[in-house]
Amino acid sequence: MIREYREDDTDALVAIWRSASVIAHPFLSPQFVEQEASNLRKIYLPHAQTWVTECNNKPVGFIAMIDNEIGGLFLDPDYHGRRLGKNMVDYAVEKKGHLHVEVFEKNAVGRRFYDRYGFVETGRYLHEASQEMTLKLAMGK
Repeated sequence: MIREYREDDTDALVAIWRSASVIAHPFLSPQFVEQEASNLRKIYLPHAQTWVTECNNKPVGFIAMIDNEIGGLFLDPDYHGRRLGKNMVDYAVEKKGHLHVEVFEKNAVGRRFYDRYGFVETGRYLHEASQEMTLKLAMGK
């Protein structure tokens, strides 16, 4: 089930983000990860349009949207391979239309997911805070 984010989801979503980030972002410094966890809690979740995926009434993933850009898509690693990530993107497409996303070049998990979904690279830049190359992707036609 996909539903709207509630403030009482915050701790669960930060924990999901942390466990997924260990797999997707092993190249990020511990300091950057801690700052992003704080930002997720204080800035991103309260200000993005976020939908939560639940299994057995427990949050297992989320997609956070800023207009038609995916600001974050994270799924508890125990739930990978069940099409839940695809379902969240499908849901966002239904609500928002054509989507965009930015993903770290070294994020093999995220890049593989977005490639399979049909996103294509439209640009790249150096993400200053992390000093990592970041790819801009958009849904293919």
